[in-house]
Amino acid sequence: MRILITNNTLGMRAGSELYVRDLASRLLQCGHTPIAYSTTLGEVARELREMTVPVIASLDMLTVPPDIIHGQHHVETMTALLHFRQVPAIFFCHGWLPWEEIPPHFPRILRYVAVDHTCRDRLTYEHAIPEECVRVIFNFVDLQRFNVRPPLPARPKRALVFSNNMCAATHLGAVQEACARAGIELDVIGASVGQPCAQPEQVLGRYDLVFAKARCALEALAVGTAVILCDTPGVGPMVTTGELEQLRQLNFGIRTLRDSLHPDVLTREIARYDAVDAAEVSRRIRASAGLEAAVDDIVALYREVLCEYTTSHVVDAEAEGRAAATYLRWLTVHLRQERQALLQERQALLQEVNKLTISRWREHILRIPLLGPLARLAVRKLIGPRSGCPTE
Repeated sequence: MRILITNNTLGMRAGSELYVRDLASRLLQCGHTPIAYSTTLGEVARELREMTVPVIASLDMLTVPPDIIHGQHHVETMTALLHFRQVPAIFFCHGWLPWEEIPPHFPRILRYVAVDHTCRDRLTYEHAIPEECVRVIFNFVDLQRFNVRPPLPARPKRALVFSNNMCAATHLGAVQEACARAGIELDVIGASVGQPCAQPEQVLGRYDLVFAKARCALEALAVGTAVILCDTPGVGPMVTTGELEQLRQLNFGIRTLRDSLHPDVLTREIARYDAVDAAEVSRRIRASAGLEAAVDDIVALYREVLCEYTTSHVVDAEAEGRAAATYLRWLTVHLRQERQALLQERQALLQEVNKLTISRWREHILRIPLLGPLARLAVRKLIGPRSGCPTE
């Protein structure tokens, strides 16, 4: 099959970008022809091309239509659907919060896939996608890349924050304090701290404990480290065998981050460290979350949709036109609201800049040695008194 995979960006190494990379790589190995499409190309696009996966930033470059569209992110998915007028699609939802993950309604989108039960609820309860059109295919990990580390020590000695979001401005200090209390050495990798990691499979095995969520947590679990679910929204539990099934259904993601990012909460979860239990968690993840099995499920869904499309689906140009118009109307309203919010934020920032500028000039002028009392009084009347400073 020729499979067009859309994504908002193929730039930095993040969740959906790496999903595209791993999926395309496996599809290529299985004899299919994946083509990756995004208007923003970068590091992940380069990785795909190194694997000999075609990458395009314009659909005009693709002169042969795909057999199916694997749609991720609504703008890119709708662009592909309107460009290729006779091709069916499946829309994949990867997140609860991002605007890009909102599912579009269009007649040729015959299935919607959620990567966990949280995304399933977003599709069915917030965006009126019929339940019979929704499938859940959990996230996966490439087990050939992420090998099992040696057995964990009885007590954790080294820990890692594995996140593109966590930094000093987003409560990283809470993790540092909790690890200091436990006598654990802590490192951090991720884009927000200027330490992106292109090959986490070579790094994770050096640590006994990892603070992460979602894909990062899944990769760390596959390697065999103990994992505490943690990111900027909050803290979840240590992943144990008792909670593994439920946490896996939620993709170790936002619904699991129930507690505040506080050193006491993290200290409590660190105390639950159990090397034997962590090894069993890793064994179960490796038995159920492999890349090959997940891609087999995805390919089976491609074939199901293609069969339905060729045997029973009737392309209704008028219905598609109405759906496209509805989408564009919704998109226009949203972008207008976003523009208004940005303008308000810009105005507030300009006001703050003006206040800071006036304050600095005031301090500078009032410190001039030759400026007499009467001149200083005139300056204060023009630009206001210094806060907390008595009148001369």
